[in-house]
Amino acid sequence: MSARTGVFARRPSLPDLRHLTPRVLRVELLSGLVVALALIPEAISFSIIAGVDPSVGLFASFTMAVVISVVGGRSAMISAATGAIALVVAPLAREYGLGHLVAVVILGGVLQVVLGALGVAKLMRFVPRSVMVGFVNALAILIFMAQVPELTGVPWVVYPLVMGGLALMVFFPRITRAVPAPLVSIAILTAITLGAGLAVPTVGDKGVLPSSLPVPGLPDVPFTLDTLTLLMPYAIAFALVGLMESLMTAKLVDDITDTHSNKTRESIGQGVANIVTGCFGGMGGCAMIGQTMINVKNGARTRISTFAAGVLLMVLCIVFGPWVSQIPMAALVAVMILVSVGTFDWHSIAPATLRRMPWGEISVMVITVAVVVATHNLAIGVVVGSLTAMVIFARRVAHLANVTACLDPDGKQVVYAVTGELFFASSNDLVYQFSYATDPDDVVIDLTDAHIWDASSVAALDAVETKYAARGKKVTIIGLNQPSAALHDTLAGRLSGH
Repeated sequence: MSARTGVFARRPSLPDLRHLTPRVLRVELLSGLVVALALIPEAISFSIIAGVDPSVGLFASFTMAVVISVVGGRSAMISAATGAIALVVAPLAREYGLGHLVAVVILGGVLQVVLGALGVAKLMRFVPRSVMVGFVNALAILIFMAQVPELTGVPWVVYPLVMGGLALMVFFPRITRAVPAPLVSIAILTAITLGAGLAVPTVGDKGVLPSSLPVPGLPDVPFTLDTLTLLMPYAIAFALVGLMESLMTAKLVDDITDTHSNKTRESIGQGVANIVTGCFGGMGGCAMIGQTMINVKNGARTRISTFAAGVLLMVLCIVFGPWVSQIPMAALVAVMILVSVGTFDWHSIAPATLRRMPWGEISVMVITVAVVVATHNLAIGVVVGSLTAMVIFARRVAHLANVTACLDPDGKQVVYAVTGELFFASSNDLVYQFSYATDPDDVVIDLTDAHIWDASSVAALDAVETKYAARGKKVTIIGLNQPSAALHDTLAGRLSGH
């Protein structure tokens, strides 16, 4: 077994400042610039969804990226204002205004810190691979679907611009990789649009860019128990959705870059970033999957790219706002379409893969994708997919429990050999596997090749003993392993009040 594949193999460590070279710095800064350009229209769009001024989303993207680059656990991951968070806070913002929204962001950040400290990141081990594949494919579909409105009801010239942008990003890397192809594509399409005087939708059409930095302050809400009661449900949803999306994205980046990240630190870091964002009047956020994919695909691997994305976002808005506003949306749409195509796991839907994959795995993947696309919420899709996988697993394991009877030649004793895993799903039918009326007076249940997992199994064994006892027959249970014996001794005869 190689050191790479061993059970206790040490995974590659994340790059840090000790590995910083001029080449790495160039890649990180240029990638951060591409991400910053892509963040602007997205942040403005999410602000509109949340029902707040565009500057609220842009400020959130700035503070989230800068803070998480310092306190987060996953290098090269981009956190900013997201659609999932916008959907959570939108009802509150519409009814109560910006002050209550900001208060929810701060309270949600506090809850994320608490949940992170309590080890909520460890729950990621219960997310099956089929859910992860469904998550990735749903993500790719959502990224593509988000571009469709930008291609509907627009001048015809937008379409050749998008196609040209895609062609540039596909073929330019064959010439050189010194500059990210998306950045080259954005620059060339902007030059063509301005030079030819083409009337196409631009970044400026999404909203007015801010002209100054955000100012810190506390939310304008009454600090009362009634306010806390109102905000808490939104804050809980905010915290859970943000952590779920961030941890799933971190795991995805781990797999892509073949590195390991500290999920607990990432969870706490997301909370700290949201607290800071709320104090600066932002709408909050979490890991931004589309922009993270842009960053990683461009070769970024350190925190510098994340920090640069946040800083350059504000520089672009405040210093270069008039020029940035003229970037055609077609250029950014082309970038996101290529990201969606590259993100989708095409191998997962290849005919050869589908023929080999168990139907349960395929079902979980499809259900995860369907729920995410229907709800536009990655967190809901992951939860539903994981629950579906657990049900399918329980159903599959339940059929592995088996009972075999062996009658002594003299007919005075029967031994029932029980094999498999005994838990609530498999033990329900256990009671019906015995011949109570015709068996001899001495009954032995051999659990050498079985394992008792829960109270349901103990209750089933109690029921078997009770049925034999009612007929004057004695039951002896043998072969219990240590954990099963401990559970059985603790609960046997104590689960029924009748």
